[in-house]
Amino acid sequence: MASEKVETVVAGNYIEMEREEGDESSSKSKISNFFWHGGSVYDAWFSCASNQVAQVLLTLPYSFSQLGMLSGIIFQLLYGLMGSWTAYLISLLYVEYRTRKEREKVDFRNHVIQWFEVLDGLLGKHWRNIGLFFNCTFLLFGSVIQLIACASNIYYINDSLDKRTWTYIFGACCATTVFIPSFHNYRIWSFLGLIMTSYTAWYLTIASFLNGQVEGVKHTGPAKLVLYFTGATNILYTFGGHAVTVEIMHAMWKPQKFKMIYLIATLYVLTLTLPSASAVYWAFGDLLLDHSNALSLLPRTAFRDIAVILMLIHQFITFGFACTPLYIVWEKFIGVHETKSIMKRSVARLPVVIPIWFLAIIFPFFGPINSTVGSLLVTFTVYIIPAMAHMITFASFSARENAVERPPSFLGGWAGMYSMNVFVVVWVFVVGFGLGGWASMMNFIQQVNTFGLFAKCYQCPHKSKA
Repeated sequence: MASEKVETVVAGNYIEMEREEGDESSSKSKISNFFWHGGSVYDAWFSCASNQVAQVLLTLPYSFSQLGMLSGIIFQLLYGLMGSWTAYLISLLYVEYRTRKEREKVDFRNHVIQWFEVLDGLLGKHWRNIGLFFNCTFLLFGSVIQLIACASNIYYINDSLDKRTWTYIFGACCATTVFIPSFHNYRIWSFLGLIMTSYTAWYLTIASFLNGQVEGVKHTGPAKLVLYFTGATNILYTFGGHAVTVEIMHAMWKPQKFKMIYLIATLYVLTLTLPSASAVYWAFGDLLLDHSNALSLLPRTAFRDIAVILMLIHQFITFGFACTPLYIVWEKFIGVHETKSIMKRSVARLPVVIPIWFLAIIFPFFGPINSTVGSLLVTFTVYIIPAMAHMITFASFSARENAVERPPSFLGGWAGMYSMNVFVVVWVFVVGFGLGGWASMMNFIQQVNTFGLFAKCYQCPHKSKA
C-alpha cells in the first residue's frame, strides 16, 4: 500500500508539472518554445550526451599513448559502465528525496533541486556539506578546463595571439552564459553540441586514417606507471560528467523517466571516443605524449578548422553546463534564486566567473589538469559519494521496503545493488583516487616545473614563443 501511495504522489506531481509547462508554452511563440523550452526525455538525452564528452575528446588519444591501445579501450568501457551506474544511483536518490518532500507538500516549481540538497534531505547536513564541497569544486575546475581548452583550440587556427591572451578573450565570451536561466533552456544548445562533438570525433578518425602512420611511429605505452594511471584517470574524468545529473533531471517534465538515459547516452558517446582515440593513437603513437591536444598533430585543412570552430562553440556550451549549477548555488547563497527577474539573477551570477577566469590563467595545462581533477574530485563527486549515499539511505529494512524505486530483479535485488556499490567505492578509491591521484599529481607537478604557473603559451611551438 505504501508503495502504491508513493507512486500516486510522484505521478500526480509530475503530470501536473507537465500540464503547467504546456499551458505556459502555449502562450508563447512556437519558435521560442522549440529553441528555448526543453523538458522531454530527448532533451535530457541530448544534454547528457553533449555534456559527457567535450574537450576531453581531444585528450583521449593522449591518454591512449600513456595506457596503450588495449588498456585504453578497456578503461573506456569500464568507466563508461561505472559512470552510468552512479548516474542511475543519483537518479534514484533524487526521486526518493523529491517524493518524500512532495508528500510533505513542498513545492519545487520555483526552486531548482541540487545534489547537495538531495544529500541533506536524505542523510543530513554533514553529507550536504561534503557533497556541496566536492560538487562545487569539481564544477569550478570543470569550467576552468573548458576555458583552457578554448584557448588551446583557437591557437591552432590563429596563432597571432598567445594562449593566455585567448583565455582572457574567451573568459569574457563564456561569461555570457549567466543569461541562460537553467538546464531547461539548453534545448537547442544540447542538440547542436552533440552534432559538433560527433563531427569532431569522426574528423579525428577519418583524418588519422587518411594521414596514415607517421614515419617511424612507435607505440610503447604503457611505459611508466605514472603515465599509465594518469591516462586511466583522464578516462575516469571523461565518464564522470554526471555532476549535473540532478539539475538535468529537475529540468525534465517527468524526471522518473531519467533512469536509463545516461547509459544510452554513454553508449552513443563510446561510438565517438573509441574510434577517434584509437585511430589517432594508431597514426601518431608516442608523439601524443608531448601533444595532449590531438588537433595539434593533424595537418591544417578546412576540415580541421571546422572541427576547431565547432569545438570552440561546444566548449562555450559545456562551460555553461558546468557553471549553471554553480550559478544556482550562488543565487541561493545570496538570496536571489527565486526572483522572477532573469536580468537580476544574471547580474548576480557574474562574480562566479571571476575565479574560473583566474584559475584558467594560472593552470593552463590542457590535458594533465583533466587527470588531476579526475583523481582528486571526480572520484568522490560522482562515483564514491553517490554509491555510499545510496547504501546508507537504504541501509534499514524499512527504507528498502518503502523505497520509491526498487532494484530490478536482473541485478540481484538489494544484495546485487549493494555488491555493485561496494565494488565502485573500493575500485575508485584505490585505483582512481589512490594510484590515479599519485600519478596525476606527479605529472601535474612536472608540468608546473617545466612550464611554470601563468604559462603564456603552454605546449606552443618554439617559433610562437617570443
